[in-house]
Amino acid sequence: MMTSFFDQFASPSYLGAPLIAIAIMLPWVLYPTPSLRWINNRLTTIQGWSINQFTSQLMLPLNVGGHKWALLLASLMIFLVTINMLGLLPYTFTPTTQLSLNMGFAVPLWLATVIIGMRNQPTIALGHLLPEGTPIPLIPVLIIIETISLFIRPLALGVRLTANLTAGHLLIQLIATAVFVLMPMMPTVAILTATVLFLLTLLEVAVAMIQAYVFVLLLSLYLQENV
Repeated sequence: MMTSFFDQFASPSYLGAPLIAIAIMLPWVLYPTPSLRWINNRLTTIQGWSINQFTSQLMLPLNVGGHKWALLLASLMIFLVTINMLGLLPYTFTPTTQLSLNMGFAVPLWLATVIIGMRNQPTIALGHLLPEGTPIPLIPVLIIIETISLFIRPLALGVRLTANLTAGHLLIQLIATAVFVLMPMMPTVAILTATVLFLLTLLEVAVAMIQAYVFVLLLSLYLQENV
């Protein structure tokens, strides 16, 4: 029984071809393409306003040098939110529950921020490894600790997103299974459990959006330290 709960996180395939590629490309098909007309429809207007508000909020703590990342971070935010939301639909697959995909996003982007810091301001970038005013006997220990914490950052990014989405999907499936089991025996308890399931689903919708925002926000904070 426990094995079937984790089957939803296995990457599906059809005729030997993995369907994760289709799941990754699908979000870009759902959004309307802005036209060259002066007046757009309501959906395109709301989409543009939402992206502008998010981008301005995200770029607020960054200096001018980090604003060139606006398109990349905004696109990543839209991509993660869409995939996380689509994964809550029945008979769907959530690619962001795969640690390999999340690490594939986290490691290159984190490494890019580190390389930018080492290239543009190597003294300040290396200065983060040793806080000012550190006693001399603690210098080697703190350098080792800060170096380890630096390399743990991409792992924390990927694991945080994977763990939150995986836990939410498992909890939804467990409660849904309890509803089907309790319905013939205790209908009243099953209805109460279904109410809890509905509230949990609403919570997971919020988690899907918040975790995507946290992923991009942490990347912007790492970028802020290096630009």
